Amino acid sequence: MTGEGQAMVDAFDDDGIEQTAPAWAVFGDLMSGVVGAFVLIFIAVLAVQMDLVANLQAEIEKREQEQARRVALEKALAGPLQSGRVTLENGRIGISGNVLFDLNSDELRPEGRQLLKSLVPALQVYLANRDEMLMVSGFTDDRPIQKGNLHFVDNLELSAQRALNVTRALMEEGMPRSQVFSAAFGAEQPVASNESAEGRALNRRVEMAPVPTAKRSGPDE
Repeated sequence: MTGEGQAMVDAFDDDGIEQTAPAWAVFGDLMSGVVGAFVLIFIAVLAVQMDLVANLQAEIEKREQEQARRVALEKALAGPLQSGRVTLENGRIGISGNVLFDLNSDELRPEGRQLLKSLVPALQVYLANRDEMLMVSGFTDDRPIQKGNLHFVDNLELSAQRALNVTRALMEEGMPRSQVFSAAFGAEQPVASNESAEGRALNRRVEMAPVPTAKRSGPDE
């Protein structure tokens, strides 16, 4: 090839290199950006997975602790449960009103007080390290208060006094005052029909159940 032709080829090659070099540079920058974004996404996904695993592990440990408390409570209640004096369902302890009180009375029977005394250690273990307290609820059947009984206006007042007396008995046996309170429901929330004597006996009861402790607001809240 003549000198003039060789010069033309060189110029063409030089022009081609100068024109394509910027495209390769942009492509390289793009690939670097894609790889960087992929790495960031991978790290983010990995962090999320680690958080999920940690949360799952914490939830498993929480449920295991809860199960251990329930087992301890069930063991403590084994005797009363077997005798039918106490029921346990979803953490709610139910005690027949006939065990605790005479009909239309709010005075604890000796047998009932002894039963409450036996429950206190298990209840303290059950509530340990929990942001909860024990609600003692009183319930009655739907029969009106007997006319000769001047102590109570109605079933709601009777259930309130019974719940209060059970609460006081628990505190006298060692339950901290800050961990127990009383509530009254009267004839509301029956667990059986009030049309039969057996059903009314089931509805006359006291229940104890853990409930969340009320959150206290700080001075700036």
